[in-house]
Amino acid sequence: MNIKNLLRTMVSALAISAALVFSSQLMAVERIVFGGGPAGGTFQVVANAIQVYGPVKASKDYKLKAQSSAGSIENLRKVNQGKSDFGVVYSGHVYLGREGLLKNDTRKYLDVMAVSYLYGAPAQLVVRKGSGIKSVKDLVGKRVGVGNAGSGAFANCELFFTHLGVWDKVKRNAMGYNDAANAFGNKQLDAFWLFTAFPSGAVIMAAQTNDIDLIDLGKDAEASGFYEKYPYFSKLSVPAGTYKGVDKETPSFQDSSLWVANSKVPDAIVYDLLSKIYSEEGLAYMKQQKKTFKEMAIATGVNGIVTPLHPGAQKFWKEKGLL
Repeated sequence: MNIKNLLRTMVSALAISAALVFSSQLMAVERIVFGGGPAGGTFQVVANAIQVYGPVKASKDYKLKAQSSAGSIENLRKVNQGKSDFGVVYSGHVYLGREGLLKNDTRKYLDVMAVSYLYGAPAQLVVRKGSGIKSVKDLVGKRVGVGNAGSGAFANCELFFTHLGVWDKVKRNAMGYNDAANAFGNKQLDAFWLFTAFPSGAVIMAAQTNDIDLIDLGKDAEASGFYEKYPYFSKLSVPAGTYKGVDKETPSFQDSSLWVANSKVPDAIVYDLLSKIYSEEGLAYMKQQKKTFKEMAIATGVNGIVTPLHPGAQKFWKEKGLL
């Protein structure tokens, strides 16, 4: 073999070797799906924010992709099936799913594990000022937006309205927050329900076209024994002035929004993401995305979690002295 052919052979071998190395590197990068929620909801803001955060985007070990969903219940099911690796799910749904107690669903969702507490999600019920609707029971015969089918908003609306005996007595419209705000603005709805952090963009939008009011949900919850039956809900109030024209504090109740993971997601990926998002820089970044995330902190990292933590999260929070 002459020198020229030898050099060609060597170059070809090096090119093949480099291609194999590059291919193996590509294969080593895991594609991670993070289930968010519908447009106008905070769940999707969480997923989008984590996806585009610089240190997360720069990871050589995984590629994270935010994916919209109907919300909490759909995320619970997809994370359990492994169709989503991460998601945002209400603590109550993680608990009920684990115990096989979801409405009309006795399956046990044992592969959904908690990663961290994100923020409290309160119930909000929007009506027009002067409508005469003062409580949930006044909604009988009215047109009500109850959240997307498959969402936590829908599930919790069904739970609360059923508890009060009005679920089958209202004209229900299953739709996302922004769609409900538009329908409300066009007088196609008499009220719409949300289960999300305040201030909600959808409620702000509704207040631009109508004089709105919020219904006192805390009064109905207290009087009906709701907290005794569903102890994972906690009391809170929407502060006066949160929305245009609503100048009084409005009692309500909330569940905890949790970041969850499928049990088979590698511990190292869960730990790495927590380390990035719960760093000083990561928390400052999240708070810039939405005021709601001011609750995110090391100190509150395991608040509202009553179900098992993912091992990668266990390691992280143990190092922070919370376990």
